[in-house]
Parts: sequence; structure tokens; C-alpha cells
Amino acid sequence: MRSGVIGMKVVVSEKNGKSYQVEIPKEKDALLTGKKIGDEFDGGVVGAPGYTLKISGGSDLSGFPMRNDVSGSRRAAVVLSSGTGFRSKNAGERARKMVHSNTVDLTIVQLNTIVSKAGAEPLEKLMPKTEKKEEKKE
Repeated sequence: MRSGVIGMKVVVSEKNGKSYQVEIPKEKDALLTGKKIGDEFDGGVVGAPGYTLKISGGSDLSGFPMRNDVSGSRRAAVVLSSGTGFRSKNAGERARKMVHSNTVDLTIVQLNTIVSKAGAEPLEKLMPKTEKKEEKKE
């Protein structure tokens, strides 16, 4: 389980290639818990009212990617030959890899989404770019 007050990070990608990262409060995590890869939800959860977002993937707190063909809300070691979570070095190679299932739960720290229906306001206006402050080390 995640600790602290920071909730899940949601990456919202548009068809033009731009993406925006939003941290949602821990209280709103319950609105996304139980949804699966491919499910759609209201963009108001992430601060984009009028938008409809489709879940395309994510990763859990240990960095394991979500995989669409592993059902349930768990982490599992599965034999893979291609796709998310596996990079083959030789043709025909298979390996047992740890992945997270296709269901969002409290262990998910990053959720990747795609805009399936755009709202009236552009995302650039709704999710302004934040500047990072650089600290000088002496």
C-alpha cells in the first residue's frame, strides 16, 4: 500500500502526442479503484471536466507494469513471449516475468490514460505546465 498523502499519478495523453501528468489526492483514488484497462471514466476526477478518459495501462509501487491479459487485482509471475513487460533478445524466447494485473487497486502509483472524448476547454488550459524549482547544492 502507498503511504503519505500523495495519491496516484495520472498521465493523460492526447492524440496529437502531448501528455499531461496530474497527481490526484488520495481521497479520489477510490473513484478509480476497481476499473480495468480499457474502461472509461469521467475526466473531472483528474481536473479535466467534460473529458472522457480511457485507461491504457500503468504501474504499481514496485514498478511492475499492468498487463491486460492478467485478470484480477494482483501481482503475478507469468510466462511471456511478447508484449508489455517483456523485451525479447532472441526470436521465440519466453521468460517468466512479474507483472501487475489489469485492475486498478491501491498499489497502482501511475495510471496511463488516453483521451477518448474531448471537452470544450483544451487540456493545455486545464492542466498548466508547472515549473520545477532547482535547488543548489553547496
